[in-house]
Parts: sequence; C-alpha cells; structure tokens
Amino acid sequence: MHGQVGNMRISRRPISSTPIGRAAKQFSKSVGQTVLNAMPSHIFTSERAINTFQKIGKYITPAENRLILGLSAIFLQVGIDAMNHSVDEETRKISMARTAAKVIAGTLTGFAIRKALIKSVDAFSVLPGTLGKNGKPIRRTRLNTFFSPVTKALPDSDEYQNYKNGLGNVLALIVMTFTNFAIDMPLTRFLTNKFAEKGGLNNETSS
Repeated sequence: MHGQVGNMRISRRPISSTPIGRAAKQFSKSVGQTVLNAMPSHIFTSERAINTFQKIGKYITPAENRLILGLSAIFLQVGIDAMNHSVDEETRKISMARTAAKVIAGTLTGFAIRKALIKSVDAFSVLPGTLGKNGKPIRRTRLNTFFSPVTKALPDSDEYQNYKNGLGNVLALIVMTFTNFAIDMPLTRFLTNKFAEKGGLNNETSS
C-alpha cells in the first residue's frame, strides 16, 4: 500500500518486507541456528537406558508430572520468599505461608483431577480385545466405549496409552477452569490460615 504527502510518495509495506526487516529476520534465524548448533547432542544406544526412558514415559502420566512440579515448586518458591530480607520478618513468614499454601493446594487439586480423569478415560475407552482382571475379554457397551477412539491400535500399545493420557489431561484442564475457583482458592485460604496459626502469625494479616 502506498500513500502520498505533497510530492513525496510514502510506501506502507509491512516492515518484514523491507530490506531492514528481511535482514533482521535473517539475523534472528542465524542466531537461533547458531545456538542450536552449539547445544550438545547425544544419541542413546544403550538398551538399558532406552528401556528406562520408555518405562518413565509409560508410567509417568501428566498427573505425576504435576506432582513432581509441585514438589519442586514448594522448595524453590518458598525458599525464594525465605531469602527475601527486604521485608520485615512477619511479612516474610506470611508470604512463605501463602506461597506454600498456594502450591500445595494447586498441586493436590491438579494431581487428583488429572489422575481421576485419566482413570475415567481408561475405564470408558475399552478397545476390542481388552482383557479384564479375570483374563477374559471385556464385553463392550455404550458406556465403557464412550471415549474409545477409532483406531487399530492394540489395548497395550503406546499409541493407546498416549491417547488416554492426552485426553485425560485435556479434560482435566477444562475441569480445572472451574475448580480453580471452587477448590483451589478456598483450600489456599484455609491452608494459609493454618500455616499462619502454627507460625504464631496474625490471622487477619494472612487472610
């Protein structure tokens, strides 16, 4: 697009199509590629290492990931508050109590909801040939196939496990949109007050 002011013709092309824009884009690509090239790479060929990674990927679902992140966040975030000496001691302790309560509430809620929904998807997505605890094929019904995908994957295949974990995680994210207000906030407030009481702090300040 072009415009004209007096006798001057002004170009209104996008910045990315100008010489400076193209040069900046090329520069950013070259910098990114340089960073990638500088990063060390390694190909695992050990059968033991590969089997270990496969087991971790099979048994560590999004629910366990949330639990691991929560445990690490307790030490990291509460530790940051503990080292903040720019405020008075009571404020620092209240901040620690709030942070710990928020992380614990979010971790417990996130873990429980993800785990429950992944289990629910597992129970209601029976594939043909799925065996029950008695070793016999499970009779498929409209209920226990509610989440069943249209696939040729076997019941014990990685593809099917990834589907159940992925769908359970997506459903959990939708549910947690509401539980953040219904569960997380009241639980955070409750835990904050409990931690404050144990620390001999003023409940009115921590509420």
